[in-house]
Amino acid sequence: MFDIVGNRSRFLLVSGFMIIISIVFLGVFGLKLGIEFSSGLEARISFREDFDTESLTMALAELGYDNVVVQNIISEEGVFLVRTPHLSAEEQQRLKEGLADTFGNLMEEPEFRVVSSEVSTETATVAGIAMAVATVGILLYITWAFRRMPRPFHYGTCAVIALVHDVVVVLGIYSVLSGIMNWEINLMFITGVLAVIGYSVNNTVVVFDRIRENLHRGISGSFEVVVNSSLVETMSRSLNTGLTTLAVVLALVLFVGVSIQNFAVVLLIGVAAGTYSSLFVAPQLLVVWERGEWFGFIRRLSMTRGGARER
Repeated sequence: MFDIVGNRSRFLLVSGFMIIISIVFLGVFGLKLGIEFSSGLEARISFREDFDTESLTMALAELGYDNVVVQNIISEEGVFLVRTPHLSAEEQQRLKEGLADTFGNLMEEPEFRVVSSEVSTETATVAGIAMAVATVGILLYITWAFRRMPRPFHYGTCAVIALVHDVVVVLGIYSVLSGIMNWEINLMFITGVLAVIGYSVNNTVVVFDRIRENLHRGISGSFEVVVNSSLVETMSRSLNTGLTTLAVVLALVLFVGVSIQNFAVVLLIGVAAGTYSSLFVAPQLLVVWERGEWFGFIRRLSMTRGGARER
């Protein structure tokens, strides 16, 4: 049997290194806020006949406005909201004239409204609250689900730490891509992060559930052996699920348009990080906590880093 748990220091050291590198990337490259999270301009564009979002987006790109968000108002046929960065009065007039030349009588005169920084701040705040509520909900749910286990709060906390690991890695890698390819954070990015949280916690719960089953079966008196057996039993399932999900997400990245680009890229990074954390972070932390090895573990990590520097 593979001794996964016996090598927990190495796996957690890799995770710690990934988190540190991701934080460094965030500090160096930062994250560029998209239109939804920054002040700008909102244009209401109405067509006298049925029209589609893709055609309007392409027309705006041809006019030089490729950094826009186009939304179709479902309740009003042929009406769209277009979010752009801040435009001066002259730029607004040029946009009106360009749309008029492109669509002629098909389009009514656009209506412009300035989106204040207060609105964009509120959007960012709501997104942050959504992720915080999701995290707290996961902590409470897992703690409740494992309430009949000794110290159920440990299970919930270890799962949340694994989630934080995944989100930090996603942010770090995305910041590099953002700096290189000029990508921005938008609502699809937030949606992708929430999807990663859901995927990661699902994998982690599968592993924790197998640990619970094996503890009830009494396969060993050693908690470390029980966790290791549970990881071996669930590893093929977790890896197969991760690989098949990655294949689908990779197809989205390669063949689907830019409208869900951020969502697909975040999922691609997050699924890989979530698969790793559900096997090599959350269960390992559970063992460290159950055995009371926190301080010894930190000391070993420090010695390992010191030895690596000497070499």
